[in-house]
Amino acid sequence: MGFLDKLFGKRTKEEEIMTTEKVNIGIILGSTRQGRVSPQVGDWVKGIADKRGDANYEIVDIADFNLPFLGTTDGSEPGIGAWNGKLAELDGFVFIVQEYNHSITGALKNALDFAREAWNDKAAGIVSYGSTGGARAAEHLRGICGELKIADVRVHPTLSLFTDFENGTDFKPQALHLDNVNAMLGEVVQWSTALKTIR
Repeated sequence: MGFLDKLFGKRTKEEEIMTTEKVNIGIILGSTRQGRVSPQVGDWVKGIADKRGDANYEIVDIADFNLPFLGTTDGSEPGIGAWNGKLAELDGFVFIVQEYNHSITGALKNALDFAREAWNDKAAGIVSYGSTGGARAAEHLRGICGELKIADVRVHPTLSLFTDFENGTDFKPQALHLDNVNAMLGEVVQWSTALKTIR
């Protein structure tokens, strides 16, 4: 590319492909317990995301990988490699986070710890829920994201067990959350696209 092309913004074919290729975003379900509600929340987020058409979105359920507790085995379980392989395919993440004792679930922390490079230089959004909207769990997750070189975006939809769930089990989100989810997804896609250029 010549100097004038650069000056006047003419892009190379490689740069054009980079800007038109959709990024892959995994919506990670952060709970594995019996009776969990994270699949309902994840499906709701994916339904909103798919209408945007700005990225390839998929649900990634950590329960599907049967990860052992870190450090308790020789690390040869097939789920460990499959987990890292799935993360490597993704450019960004949306974590569906439940608050347990003011933090994230043990299952999510374990899954985060079972990978390193596969997380690096990618972006993430957080959708949390709990008695206080899961805010304390989300703040703990942000610290972990920093260590794993995941750039977490600012907009953070918080769902209340009192106003967005019936009987603590049936997810019925208030309409007011739609704008926040869309704003969060927009930031995740922008940051994921930008960070792809440095990996």
